[in-house]
Amino acid sequence: GEMAQDMTEKELLKMELDQLKKEVKNERQMVSKTGREIKEYIESMAGEDPLLKGVPEDKNPFKEKGGCTIS
Repeated sequence: GEMAQDMTEKELLKMELDQLKKEVKNERQMVSKTGREIKEYIESMAGEDPLLKGVPEDKNPFKEKGGCTIS
């Protein structure tokens, strides 16, 4: 971005270091465990997912309101 171009290398490294200090505090879990949990959650919600089951025409706020007829 624009901002990064105006910063010195020292400022950029400090920003990166600050970010890493935040990230190191994150609790870590095995992907083998969390992946399974995410999959189960997605499957349990699939029945409610409008991207999978679609949106009924009468409840779709983005539906075309009218149309035009060319005669």
